[in-house]
Amino acid sequence: MELFGTAGVRGDVTDRVTPELAVRVGRAAGDEAAAAGAVAPTFVVGRDGRTSGPGLAAAVEAGLESAGAEVVRLGVLPTPALAFASRGRRGVMLTASHNPPTDNGLKLFVDGVEYDRDRERAVERRVDAGVAPVEWDRWGASREESPLSRYRDATVEYARGHGAPLDGLRVVVDCGNGVGSLATPAVLDRLGATVVAVNANVDGHFPGRESKPTAESLGDLSRLLAADDAGLGFAHDGDADRVVVAGGDGELVHEDTVLAVLAAHYVERSDVADPVAVTTPNASGRVDERVAAADGRVERVRLGALHEGVASARAAGGDVVFAAEPWKHVHPAFGGWIDGVTTAAVFARLVAAATPEGGDAADGLAALRAPVTERPYRKGDVACPDDAKAAAMARVEARLPDAFPAAEVDLEHGVRLSFPDASWLLVRPSGTEPYLRVYAESDDVDALLATATEVCEAAVADAREA
Repeated sequence: MELFGTAGVRGDVTDRVTPELAVRVGRAAGDEAAAAGAVAPTFVVGRDGRTSGPGLAAAVEAGLESAGAEVVRLGVLPTPALAFASRGRRGVMLTASHNPPTDNGLKLFVDGVEYDRDRERAVERRVDAGVAPVEWDRWGASREESPLSRYRDATVEYARGHGAPLDGLRVVVDCGNGVGSLATPAVLDRLGATVVAVNANVDGHFPGRESKPTAESLGDLSRLLAADDAGLGFAHDGDADRVVVAGGDGELVHEDTVLAVLAAHYVERSDVADPVAVTTPNASGRVDERVAAADGRVERVRLGALHEGVASARAAGGDVVFAAEPWKHVHPAFGGWIDGVTTAAVFARLVAAATPEGGDAADGLAALRAPVTERPYRKGDVACPDDAKAAAMARVEARLPDAFPAAEVDLEHGVRLSFPDASWLLVRPSGTEPYLRVYAESDDVDALLATATEVCEAAVADAREA
């Protein structure tokens, strides 16, 4: 069974992430922890606001306790707060992140970091094989904790080390009826902002908008920013590990621009010998440009594996100061988890620091963006059955470089071509859907994307015929 995707286990609660599966995953996770050397391992368990959360949490807890693990119930809280609470122990978060309310999922943590691929596979093997409960007198017990206020306190304290005081900076936050409602407005308020919060009640039906924050779903945020005198906005997904940034005109700031600003900030303020920003193959060349200008370097890792990329870069001697994939950011000096709440706090203070005297947040945001070269960026999909992906990608690897002989080729995470003018192109197989993903950034992006799509379509057709 391939249970774990790029962000834990996720799916519909009626036929995939069921209570039966949750018990099996909990028992497998407890057994794996014991096999790894943990005596009576402790797991913190939390959930987002989805209606299926209480039942699935109870099932996970039953599985963990029947494997001999101790369970600490945290209740409803953001995923980064669960990760914060898992330091020195293990954790399970019940969330489907930005998926619809019909879905739920499980993310596993150890010492503040998501399980790596090896640990996930160890749990998968146990789920497949089945794990019997331990003897009756070795079952674990449960208790409750409330770490949310400690997480908010720590986030505020960490953010104060960056940028400048908010001093009444007007900020709009669209929490999307997710658990970010329990953290981000309060954190920004304590940092001195004037906060306007929308969709800020936790509701597992997501009545205000869909859980995934996109240009299409964030109409309320965009309209409020355009009508208000606020110059800065943030939006979260259901569990607040993801954050979107919007300007005073209501338009979203490109995710790679946000990434580039934060990466450059962390590299510039570091005093280490080899500052590294870890990102993913689909991240823009604008990140490389800003990091290089700050005398740092970029390392790339597969999607969904930022924690693995951080560990790999550190093992090679680099000092990782920031790690991110689009809309999902790790602040290593604060913790090893993806944290949208902390990003909102730090980014707001960077905007405040960049705001000229007499200006507003819109002016500060414009100043932050000014050094970033924002070339046109496009994404596309080419339909490809799962069983044809390997053969199709082998053909893409052979043919795409021939179509662009001037490009530098990197085959580590799909096929990534880099051009002398800083344009780039990436083709990779989707890990969750029957597609090849195509990404391109260039002043002539439409032509670049069109040629790459033609190569991919021919490769898929040939792979299906073979």
